[in-house]
Amino acid sequence: MNEKQQTIKKSVSVTGVGLHTGVVATMTFVPAAANHGYKFQRVDLPNQPIVDADVDNVVDLSRGTTIEQNGARIHTVEHTLAALVGLQIDNVLIQLDGPEPPIMDGSSIKFIDALMDAGIEEQNAYRNYFEVPEYVHYKNKENDIEMAALPLSDYRLTVMVDYNSKVISSQHASLNDITLFKDDIAKCRTFVFLHELEALYKQNLIKGGDLTNAIVIVDRDVKEGELDHLSQLLNKPKVSVDKTKGILNNVELHYPNEMARHKLLDLIGDLALIGRPIKAQILAARPGHAANVALAKKIKKLIKSGKGDIPSYDPNKAPVLDIKQIGELLAHRYPFQMIDKIIALDENSVVGVKNVTINEEYFVGHFPGNPVMPGVLQLEAMAQTGGILVLSSVPDPDNYWPYLIGIDACRFRRNVFPGDTVIFKCVFTSPMKRGIVKMSGRGYVSGQLVCEADMIASLVKKK
Repeated sequence: MNEKQQTIKKSVSVTGVGLHTGVVATMTFVPAAANHGYKFQRVDLPNQPIVDADVDNVVDLSRGTTIEQNGARIHTVEHTLAALVGLQIDNVLIQLDGPEPPIMDGSSIKFIDALMDAGIEEQNAYRNYFEVPEYVHYKNKENDIEMAALPLSDYRLTVMVDYNSKVISSQHASLNDITLFKDDIAKCRTFVFLHELEALYKQNLIKGGDLTNAIVIVDRDVKEGELDHLSQLLNKPKVSVDKTKGILNNVELHYPNEMARHKLLDLIGDLALIGRPIKAQILAARPGHAANVALAKKIKKLIKSGKGDIPSYDPNKAPVLDIKQIGELLAHRYPFQMIDKIIALDENSVVGVKNVTINEEYFVGHFPGNPVMPGVLQLEAMAQTGGILVLSSVPDPDNYWPYLIGIDACRFRRNVFPGDTVIFKCVFTSPMKRGIVKMSGRGYVSGQLVCEADMIASLVKKK
């Protein structure tokens, strides 16, 4: 898996009909800066509102995953997001002049082709992986659905489907290397059972569906008159079925287990809504969009809690911000510049490094003979780390002062000594309103929590 974030080298577009809305739209992938993430933009609506690809924005799961924000709705996002994850592209603005990405052939391969044509570009920022620290479980007894995420220092997925069908036996699909998505998973198409078609049309869904963008599985006997009705429904002059294959119009499958592989594709796309690349073993029995999103919400809740999200530090890696760049952003100077490196920075979180040495002036008088870093200075270092996060949230940080205006739930868990390296992580816990923002901060030494606090910061414009 990549260490650095990636975007695309140039904008690229695809055009086609939406599966459920039936609306023809052009979708344009636009390069984006590091830590931008995945965002959709409805360019056909007033003010061209942005919709973050976030599990908290999911509003509908009727045969696809729909997100909504700022008065704009995007239908069926999973195939688009799966393509981006499969190519390990982190930062893209996805512009749409309609309500739904084109369904193309019902898979992700056309998006893969377009993105590859645009070219992939590495960015000077590390990927902010979340390594699932413990067993995360979801179960729906009524529908016999079960899913789990297990700790793993990689990203692997296994899917099992079983529809109790004579046409489709129990199928399994696995992806043990995300770089194989393009070749092994991306071209696997969406599918539907014949008995579901009429009901889906009555629910005002699959308006753009036909035999070029979906596999229709014939799981019962079909009379000649019904085939005529289906041809009208699917806008085809004639449809037929070979009972030995059980696929409408005898569409050839790419793989014997194409259905399971497509479910794996959907799963990757839905889990992209967590908002961060993850490292985990994902196991899914009979998954669907509702179950995928439920598991994604559980993982995101784990991220928000901070549990297990202990930042790792490799001193051999180049920092996101070095000491000089930190000095350009923060007004603090020696002896009060407390942070040596920023090793991770995105829209919601920051990780800073403080190397504690005996040469620091406060050790002269703070417990002589038993040097211990003062707790108030640990808190100051944490606040400066958070200050960098706050300043990075505005386009003109040079015009603002970041002030710490509130501290709550502050705890010092163990002493910090000369020779320790303290890793501080600060995370926004509320959106910024009128220049005021709340953060949660934690400091770690060798993976052990040494201090923590909830902080309130204020951005004040310079006069």
